Amino acid sequence: MIFNSPERIAALTPHNPYERFADGRPRVPDDIVERMRYVTNDEAWGVLERGHEYHFSFEGGWYNLHPERVLVGRAVTARYVPIRPDLNDVVQGIGASEGRSGGQNTWIIDQLQAGDVLVVDVFGKIEDGTFIGDNLGTTIQSRAKTGLVVDGGIRDLERVYELPDFNVFCRGVHPSAIWEVSLVEVNGPIRIGNATVLPGDVVLGAREGVSFIPPHLAEEVVVRSEDVRQRDVFGKQRLAEGTYSSGQIDVSIWEERIEQDYRAWATALGIEVKG
Repeated sequence: MIFNSPERIAALTPHNPYERFADGRPRVPDDIVERMRYVTNDEAWGVLERGHEYHFSFEGGWYNLHPERVLVGRAVTARYVPIRPDLNDVVQGIGASEGRSGGQNTWIIDQLQAGDVLVVDVFGKIEDGTFIGDNLGTTIQSRAKTGLVVDGGIRDLERVYELPDFNVFCRGVHPSAIWEVSLVEVNGPIRIGNATVLPGDVVLGAREGVSFIPPHLAEEVVVRSEDVRQRDVFGKQRLAEGTYSSGQIDVSIWEERIEQDYRAWATALGIEVKG
């Protein structure tokens, strides 16, 4: 079975607190996904790494087509291996029995829905590891309206670059077509560089790299980021006023009197303080 069953995906993601898609992936609410757009990788890392010991949730070092665009969505994962003829025959047979057409990469893309981010392990292959060109990029853009993370390559750079509201994190670009690889699993655990990714993770792709956030921690990441941003506004205002020194503000925990000052400031502005 190339496409994991809903039961298998649910078993892989038992901490999910939300509803699930028909394919079994956790359905992190749209509101949380949209608020994730304003989170930085540093803020996400602080919650995942320091708060919960999720040590392998971030991967950097990408060829980022649009550093000015933030990529967010729910992960659809796919794993490839170097081709082995007998295994590839089995894969092709499964695809034929399920009525799938085109290349094995199209099988996944044809399943995407709005808000999905396709995350693909092509084991870092760039030449002959080009997962999409402009046609498949257009299909992803029209179906998911997000983008792609591929530990491999892409082709047709100029045309893919022109796609609106779309971004790609890849390892490189090459004119070749994808070749001598086999799709072995969709919506299973995959490795992307130093990160482990599960189906339904919230993908956060920003200028410095990509974070993969487990559904049960997504709201905490968002709330923590919003709190940090509010505190930054207060702290910079008080620094500009000369009320506190940088040593007093630039610490992880403020003195009690500064904390109380912050809470009074937030209340006066109608801002809810959480925690």
